[in-house]
Amino acid sequence: MIKLIKSTFYNEKLTKKQLCDFILKTEQLSIGKHCAQFEKDFSKWQGRKFGLMFNSGSSANLALIQVLINLKKIKAGDCVGFSAVTWATNVMPLITMNLKPVPIDIELETLNISSKKVEESYKKHKFQCLFITNLLGYCSDLDKIRNFCNNNKILLIEDNCESLGSVYKGTKLGNFSFASTFSFYVGHHLSTIEGGMVCTNDREIDTMLRIVRSHGWDRHLTPFEQKKFRKKYKVDEFYGKYTFYDIGYNFRPTEIQGFLGSNQLKYLNTMVNKRESNYKQFEKIYSNPDFVKMNTKGLTKISNFALPLICKDKSTRDKYIKKAEKVGIETRPIVAGNINNQAFFSKYVNKKFSLKNAERIHHTGFYFGNNPDMTEKEVRFLVKTFQ
Repeated sequence: MIKLIKSTFYNEKLTKKQLCDFILKTEQLSIGKHCAQFEKDFSKWQGRKFGLMFNSGSSANLALIQVLINLKKIKAGDCVGFSAVTWATNVMPLITMNLKPVPIDIELETLNISSKKVEESYKKHKFQCLFITNLLGYCSDLDKIRNFCNNNKILLIEDNCESLGSVYKGTKLGNFSFASTFSFYVGHHLSTIEGGMVCTNDREIDTMLRIVRSHGWDRHLTPFEQKKFRKKYKVDEFYGKYTFYDIGYNFRPTEIQGFLGSNQLKYLNTMVNKRESNYKQFEKIYSNPDFVKMNTKGLTKISNFALPLICKDKSTRDKYIKKAEKVGIETRPIVAGNINNQAFFSKYVNKKFSLKNAERIHHTGFYFGNNPDMTEKEVRFLVKTFQ
């Protein structure tokens, strides 16, 4: 069977041995120097000044929204635009923090929102923040979206959990906004089993992220920032151990995740290149008139962990899913599909939005995996099955 993923880690046998050795020899498993080292190395790889690791990508999403609230960059009642085809935990923090979620329809050929769609939605909703999802290695015209947000003083943040390594017009996805989130879930580009990251160039954001990640206290701040908070709130060293400055959670990763992050990061370029190589062969599938051909204009590197296929109708999709099951190819819906159709969204958002393309994807789309452990034989078999 061709599964979405073949292994928990890249170079799995060696990685598991190294992990066992680490656990046997280390004196600390709670958050420490290995998490800090991975944060430093990953943010450098991504091309950002700061990176902060979380216990999951979903926690990273929630923490980033909480930071914007804590810093009063947005407030309860503000509208937040987001990609209508996304992951549920991009939207749930907006609801729990009493923000007004505004889904924006995507373009079928990119799976992502375009500057045109953003402008159309902004005329109606005047959102203060835009949370875009770079879905499955693709993007639309991010440069124009960024310019529009800058010109209208809209806070732009990116969910780059599904597009680690993709490059648009010379810039890595995840670097078009002032802060972006990443996931290191086992099925994603780089596995720490569970894990996430927020990257930014903004020191104020990084400082508040550290507070939000750890209960609201100052324990993981730099000595300078720690001293500044304690002076502001007149806290001495004794009470500083258990003083909580703002709303926070416990979203800390473990040293196991930090160790795995650094271990797998050295393979990341290899994994990205292999996925891109697979993708170039998978592109032949789009010659099949049953599928929407993807628009990759401006993308100089495509790094996805799955290949999306959007069919002309539901019966065609069902036919291909049945065929895939018969020959042993694992498939999935295209993430959450139309967010309007998700039970939690209907329960908490008393409004239906017109999302024509998201609805099309919901009923006619699916994907199969693209992992770096695939053999050439498996890649050819996948192409032959769907072309």
